[in-house]
Order: sequence, then C-alpha cells, then structure tokens
Amino acid sequence: MTERPEYSPGTPGREAEDVPVDGEGRQSSPDPDRNLTPSGAGEDRGATAQGSPGEAAEQDVERDLGVLLADAEAKRDEYLDIARRAQADFENYRKRMAAEVQAAALRGKAEVARGMIDAVDNLERALQHEGIDPDANDPLEGGASAELKNPEGLAHGVLLVFYGMRETLRRNGVEVVDPKGEKFDPNFAEALSTVQVEGTEAGVVVEVMQKGYRFEGQLIRPAMVVVAA
Repeated sequence: MTERPEYSPGTPGREAEDVPVDGEGRQSSPDPDRNLTPSGAGEDRGATAQGSPGEAAEQDVERDLGVLLADAEAKRDEYLDIARRAQADFENYRKRMAAEVQAAALRGKAEVARGMIDAVDNLERALQHEGIDPDANDPLEGGASAELKNPEGLAHGVLLVFYGMRETLRRNGVEVVDPKGEKFDPNFAEALSTVQVEGTEAGVVVEVMQKGYRFEGQLIRPAMVVVAA
C-alpha cells in the first residue's frame, strides 16, 4: 500500500510550514514578542543621541538671542559714549560762554571807567588850579570839605562832583594807583624821569604826575611818576 504525503491544514497544495509542536503533538502558538522590534526604535535612539528637533530649534533661538543681545549692548555702549561726549562738550561750551559773558561785562565796565577817569582827572586839575587838594578834603579819606574858604562857591560844587565820581569808580571795583613814596613797580607805573633827591633811596617814587587806575586786578592806566635816582 502506497503512503500519501501529509499536508498541512493550511492552503491546499502548499506544504506546511514548520510549526512548533509541544510535547503532546499539539501546535504551539508562536511567541508574539519573539523577534519583535518596536516600530521606530532605531530612529528614536538616533534622535535621542543627536537631540530632538525641538531642542535644536531652542538652541538656535538662544544663539540668535545671544547675538542680538551682544549687538544691543555694543550699540548701548556706543550711544552712552556719544551722550557722555555731548554732555562734556555742552558743559565746556557753557563754561566758555559764561567766561566770555563775564569777560565782556568786565570789558564794558572798564570802558566806562576809562571815560570817567578822564573826567575825574579834569576835575582834579581844576581843583588843584584853585589851590585845593582833593585828597586832603576827601570825606572818604577822613578829610572835611568844610575847610574850604568858600564852601558854598563853585569850587565846593566841583569838589562834590569829583568825590561822587571817584566813589562811583570805587564801588565798581576801580582802584586808584598812587605809588608816591613806594618802590617803583613797572607793572603799575611808568617812570617819566629820574631825579637826585637827598635822603631818598634810589628807585623810590618821589612824585606822581598822573595817577593810575586798575580794575578787577587789571591795570587800566599806569601811573606816570618821577623816580629817585
């Protein structure tokens, strides 16, 4: 009797695949976990090693923010430096303008003083011509104008005008330079001549031909003097 080949209960005409059989001859179900690799496991491991796309994007954003911050700080420092220089320039300009205004005011006062000095000189000459010593009768110097021969006359009026003008000069910082009896100082006086004076040290001013004036420490007009030789 001829034996027929065994066929699997599967599809007719196909040989049965190797199916595991247990100890009792029954087919065992294949292990569903055997050789089962989760989908995308390799990609996940690679992505974890290289960093996720979100982390890479976050790093790019942080890098861009760092660049922008550095540029903003550089611009800030530049503008602060410009502002400081502008402030320093303005402060220098303000001080320079204040000094120029003050110098202009002093020049204006000096010009007015020069005009008044000429008038004071003329009044002083007129008084001296009448035999009146203005300095000896100056109330501001301890004198008394009442000693005049005619305190109600024209000379008295001229003397009062002279005192008033000289006091105005004093109040405005104009000082008289009268170096008689002092050592000659070329910074405040000009020597017109020298003379031999017995008992007087050489270089001492023995006579003042014209008084000098100075304003705020600056010489307006030097005194014209005669110096002992």
